[in-house]
Amino acid sequence: MTLLLGPPGCGKTTLLLALSGKLDQNLKITGEISYNGYSLEEFIPQKTSAYISQHDLHIPEMTVRETLDFSACCQGVGSRADIMKEVSRREKQAGIVPDPDIDTYMKAISVDGLEKSLQTDYILKILGLDICADTLVGDAMRRGISGGQKKRLTTGEMIVGPTKALFMDEISTGLDSSTTFQIITCLQHLVHITDATALISLLQPAPETYDLFDDIVLMAEGKIVYHGSRNHVLEFFEDCGFRCPERKGAADFLQEVLSRKDQAQYWKHIELPYRFVSVDEFSRKFKEYHIGQNLEQDLLKPYDKSQSHKSALSFRVYSLTKWELFRACMTREFLLMRRNSFIYVFKTTQLVIIASITMTVFLRTRMDVDVVHANYYMGSLFYALVILLVDGYPELSMTIARLAVFHKQKALYFYPAWAYAIPAAVLKIPLSLIESLVWTSLTYYVIGYSPDIRRFFCQFLLLFAVHLTSISMFRFVASVFQTVVSAMTAGSFSLLFVFLFGGFIIPKSSMPAWLKWGFWVSPLTYGEIGITVNEFHAPRWLKMSSTNTTIGEQLLESRGLNFNGYFYWISLGALFGFSILFNIGFTLALTFLKPPTSRSFISYEKLSQIQGTEYSINGAYVEEDPTDIPSLTTSEPKKGRMVLPFQPLTVTFQDVQYYVDVPVEMREHGFTEKKLQLLQDITGAFRPGVLTALMGVSGAGKTTLMDVLSGRKTSGTIEGEIRIGGYPKVQETFARISGYCEQTDIHSPQITVEESVIYSAWLRLPPEIDSNTKAEFVNEVLETIELDEIKDALVGIPGISGLSTEQRKRLTIAVELVANPSIIFMDEPTSGLDARAAAIVMRAVKNVVNTGRTIVCTIHQPSIDIFESFDELILMKTGGSIIYSGPLGQHSSRVIEYFESIPGVPKIKDNYNPATWMLEVTSSSAEAELAVDFSKLYRESVFYEDNKELVKQLSIPPPGSKDLHFSTRFPRNGWEQFRACLWKQHLSYWRSPAYNFMRLMHMFISSLVFGVLFWNQGQKINNQQDLFIILGSMFIAVIFLGINNCSSVLPFISIERTVLYREKFAGMYSSWAYSFAQVIVELPYLFAQTFLFVIITYPMIGYYSSVYKIFWYFYAMFCNLVYFNYLGMLIVALTPNVQVAAILSSAFYTMLNLFAGFLMPKPRIPKWWIWLYYICPTSWTLNGLLTSQYGDINKEILVFGETKTVAAFLRDYYGYDHDRLALVAIVLLVFPLVLASLFAYCIGRLNFQRR
Repeated sequence: MTLLLGPPGCGKTTLLLALSGKLDQNLKITGEISYNGYSLEEFIPQKTSAYISQHDLHIPEMTVRETLDFSACCQGVGSRADIMKEVSRREKQAGIVPDPDIDTYMKAISVDGLEKSLQTDYILKILGLDICADTLVGDAMRRGISGGQKKRLTTGEMIVGPTKALFMDEISTGLDSSTTFQIITCLQHLVHITDATALISLLQPAPETYDLFDDIVLMAEGKIVYHGSRNHVLEFFEDCGFRCPERKGAADFLQEVLSRKDQAQYWKHIELPYRFVSVDEFSRKFKEYHIGQNLEQDLLKPYDKSQSHKSALSFRVYSLTKWELFRACMTREFLLMRRNSFIYVFKTTQLVIIASITMTVFLRTRMDVDVVHANYYMGSLFYALVILLVDGYPELSMTIARLAVFHKQKALYFYPAWAYAIPAAVLKIPLSLIESLVWTSLTYYVIGYSPDIRRFFCQFLLLFAVHLTSISMFRFVASVFQTVVSAMTAGSFSLLFVFLFGGFIIPKSSMPAWLKWGFWVSPLTYGEIGITVNEFHAPRWLKMSSTNTTIGEQLLESRGLNFNGYFYWISLGALFGFSILFNIGFTLALTFLKPPTSRSFISYEKLSQIQGTEYSINGAYVEEDPTDIPSLTTSEPKKGRMVLPFQPLTVTFQDVQYYVDVPVEMREHGFTEKKLQLLQDITGAFRPGVLTALMGVSGAGKTTLMDVLSGRKTSGTIEGEIRIGGYPKVQETFARISGYCEQTDIHSPQITVEESVIYSAWLRLPPEIDSNTKAEFVNEVLETIELDEIKDALVGIPGISGLSTEQRKRLTIAVELVANPSIIFMDEPTSGLDARAAAIVMRAVKNVVNTGRTIVCTIHQPSIDIFESFDELILMKTGGSIIYSGPLGQHSSRVIEYFESIPGVPKIKDNYNPATWMLEVTSSSAEAELAVDFSKLYRESVFYEDNKELVKQLSIPPPGSKDLHFSTRFPRNGWEQFRACLWKQHLSYWRSPAYNFMRLMHMFISSLVFGVLFWNQGQKINNQQDLFIILGSMFIAVIFLGINNCSSVLPFISIERTVLYREKFAGMYSSWAYSFAQVIVELPYLFAQTFLFVIITYPMIGYYSSVYKIFWYFYAMFCNLVYFNYLGMLIVALTPNVQVAAILSSAFYTMLNLFAGFLMPKPRIPKWWIWLYYICPTSWTLNGLLTSQYGDINKEILVFGETKTVAAFLRDYYGYDHDRLALVAIVLLVFPLVLASLFAYCIGRLNFQRR
């Protein structure tokens, strides 16, 4: 078993990927990798080995047990059955009688089907996941298992299979040292007993964990510095002139000795002057060292392939048969649909509501069988198609949410793309059936279509085919574009294309000849042909009209849809054909397209600096008062440490209890209580200048206690008393004087490191501090946390772009430190960091404590150095109770004395890490073995009495002190908050090409399509059909360009909302300042979009060239884009996640469509729904566009067989009056203002974060 060590960025992950055969094929790779003499091309390395990633990618809606069961099922039993036969044969030969329990277990996990649950239970037990086996995995917005448990699940997912070569990437991040030790011990047994191979990279292995390894590979700067036995590594460095001191972990020494900053302290030759030894020199010395030379010799000897057992390597790509793969994926997909049933019920309920409104708008009692009403029937049929096409839109975000896990499991050869794609498509068929049945059965007879049961079923079948095509199309788009913003843009463009060429807005006869192919490739065309042929060929439409044709034929002729009856079946076949094609495309995209890769960024401003050009970052936002923003230029730090004034404060808490509702999954497994208690009788105090560690095994309640004390819990019941400086805690004032470094590092992705810190300082430091002092303080914090080297790097999205885990962690601390708080809570500040980075962070924390601040850290895997840098310790056990609270003592002496005094607790070994020992001797299994309750023993101890006395003293306010009071709720006034938010939002938007460039591109292409399709139609008005075409073009532009803006803003605002929650809890600004900045920053981009649209479409369509009409065209379209954008923001504020937001937005789209006054003109809308027409912004936009363009045109045209002026037709048919344009202008301005205000209110009042 080999340990892989090295600082972040040295190439550990790349090496692990190369060895497991998972490196990108496009990379240039030289050299040779072989397993048992076989090169990587001769077998399936991805199946033979298991690469365990440092990113925890799991489906949040599955429980821990289900995740492991699925993995066990996909990986199969491998060669276990063959090995079992061989073992039994050899046992018989040697006359060995196996242990009956072990024999039964081994035989059970070698049988297909049986191995799954048995192996899962075994892995759950050894990884300590049995306590949360039936808990959902969860994610940032859904409460689930802890970070440490997620990390163990990632490991469990791979070792549950039969693989014998393990490549594990930073598997201990977020785990306590005792759990890490336990997992590595299990892996050591696995490796030694089954002759497996394991290469494991760890960041901060404790000495006892380090001692479990046989070999060490030490890397730096992409080179191997040492590869050989663990016993000789310190000897090698002594040879190079460096010695590991007493009470220093060897792993920490190995990582620090390679660093320029830390190397000097380990120089052993007192008589010789120290000089820095570079990585290249170490690497060269290793090759000359006897271990390096032996390694060279071993590699020169070729491995005899005949020695390799046939079952050792995998020559099959998948472990299961095709049917078993399909069944496994089908079962999981069904489970996920059950878990997401809320989404599907929500969608269907929404459809019922829309159907109810629609059928009462197109009520049969108001419709006659004549030419005019035939148009309304046509509109209602078109609307049904629109509804079922748009209903598939949420499939985009739901598909993308799963893609990351799919790509991971596909790369691990769990299953092929088709096994994932077919269940995803097949299981949606019943949903399409239900939705189309709901729609048809509710609307058919009420609207008054042909009263013929055969035509009813034909309409239902056609709508079913349309819905199926829609969800298949959006699933395909999601698989091709893979990121939410680009997929949403591509999805809305697909919708636009389908509708423009569908034959309703512009008949095929009016399309340019070279674009008529578009009519035949739009799925809507076939929906349109099928549904109209089915209705208008019915007997009641066979009445003769004035033009000597039937009414039905006359209508179909005018729309260019006059097809024979058998075209219904052709249409149905074409729609099912589209579904199949899109699903094939979905499968091919999943098979061949690679997932988006990780990238690193620097800001555009830094690039300009490097290239020697000037670029103003602050722009117009700063010019008003540049003295107030901390300068971005580096100011000289003062000598010594600068301390901003603050008030030292104590935190006391007495008898704190915390309860949550019992999760449904636990109730299903027989848990009878209604409430689950997560914290029990917690009493203690945190004092200024004292660094307190909060420790316990993963899942003991450390983060829960921090969240309760800092007021961050959004659910559950809290009991007990919390005081700050002796006075009862008030959350608003507490947020001003406290900082909270979260376990998950949440930051705006498009901001640089320095800008993130400046932004926090700008909003959280009091206005009395002048800007020079602020700038110095910002620089000092950057230096203290050692971020000055990367201050110009963009933060990026975790796992995709930007900063590494450890840099993100330091940024989280810097953002809180710069607020100059009196009390700081840090949730696992060192998890995810290597020993050197953890030492840097703890050094910074210690510096802060020495200034007299109160700091509490939850900590998982402290090295001896880090553990002993704390002054006091609160130790918790599973169940949320305290088992020790008191001083640490010199070399942890007080803690060791206390636990060693308990009868039966084993004494600590020499050089053993006290933190690991303490967690081991107090684990649940140790407690059960000793038959003691550690929390009861603590409550009977002198420490508990001292603690109670201390809490009692500190709960009384010091004489002459005052309760915390601030004259304002926030450190800065509303205007300053707004400016700071606008500054950050401006930078975020400017650096988001995926969002802004995509929508400008979409607008450019869409405008060209509009221009070409409606070429020179603007002034060709001779009959009602010409007006319908031109209004149709305006209607489609208003609805679908708006939909694109609304849907592409959803994911963007959703990402920023998680940052908003953190910043709001920190008391940085009011939700009004944030939302108005968010609203205003959109305007320049929306202006640019409108400008593009107008300059392309206006001349191409050939509208009237008067300045007044051009202005109106621009104004109405600009207001349209603005309110659609603000509507998207409001929808995000109203919903818990992007998936639900996408579903809710599709309901809004359908209403904005129905009441726009195009499908059902205003005079025809029933009086009980007319209020919806007036509150529907699209109706006012269409009114403005059409009336400003044609409301003053008195040319006479032929309308439904009679002569009328254009202006009179608009007034009579649509209710549009040219005299009321001033009112339209005002209303178009009111809508964005109302939506922006609602967004600001809702984003402030609604919190969907479950903590």
